[in-house]
Amino acid sequence: MNTLLLIDGNAIMHRAFYALPPFKTRKGTPTNVIYGFFSMLHKSISDFHPNFIVVCFDTPKPTFRNKIFKDYQAQRPKISDDFITQIPLVKEALDEAGITHLEKDGFEADDLIGTVVKKCEAAFDAGIRVLILSGDRDIQQLVDKNVYVITPKLGLSDIKMYDLAEVQKKFGLNPEQIPDLKALMGDPSDNYTGAKGIGPKTAAKLLQQYESIEGIYSHLNEVDEKIKKSLEENKKNVLLSYKLATIDTKVPIEFDIEKTKFEKFNVALKIYFLKYEMKSLANRFFSPQKLNNTNAKKAKKEKNSDQIGLF
Repeated sequence: MNTLLLIDGNAIMHRAFYALPPFKTRKGTPTNVIYGFFSMLHKSISDFHPNFIVVCFDTPKPTFRNKIFKDYQAQRPKISDDFITQIPLVKEALDEAGITHLEKDGFEADDLIGTVVKKCEAAFDAGIRVLILSGDRDIQQLVDKNVYVITPKLGLSDIKMYDLAEVQKKFGLNPEQIPDLKALMGDPSDNYTGAKGIGPKTAAKLLQQYESIEGIYSHLNEVDEKIKKSLEENKKNVLLSYKLATIDTKVPIEFDIEKTKFEKFNVALKIYFLKYEMKSLANRFFSPQKLNNTNAKKAKKEKNSDQIGLF
């Protein structure tokens, strides 16, 4: 079966930035995001052997979520300059590697990923599976029969794969009910509240019984009086939260999966790594063992001796 690997670029860059020491070149250019991002990419390719790869990014411009709710993500701390500096460097490295990356003003990486998944539905019967690499819980609403989420737990030395059964086990709900769940309980990380006093257990129980926000509001007279009061008083918040939590799968982008084919990294990437003094990455990606695919044990030993054991 052919595999399309979709990567939430911003989520993986953030994980790299906060997990790794502040690596810098001798001239002072920070490199920990580049190092961590490509370490995770290398691990994913080694483990899952994708035939197609796409990396999706946020942009600095406000999204449609900011337009419908001005305080969306407003509580998040200012991003470090060392992080911001490395965003274009990661994209440059992807260009050198020959890997497709996408972004669209007004939308988040999740929306681009959801749109690509939607555009690939016709290919599922032809034997395409989609793996989404992200640490963002929201992305699990996209899980389906041919769509899986892989989430790094410790760097990427330990990952969790979510299929339909795993999402059901974690939330007690189907993937498409995750926006309804967040609409009820809110999401502090994105700065919206949902229905006050309704936590994950109560929200999941309501959705197990009534399936959706619409179903719950159609049966308000059947729920506990305290819960009913909260749902009535916070209906506007709940409906807004649902819009904020739902991934947009209709972003106006052009996508041709054939243009995202991946066979191997361009050698230009090695030059890029050496330019930024990441010799261990250059050796990991372009060692003779990797190029000739003959000495897997030695390659594994080299990998484990890199700058940081976490990756």
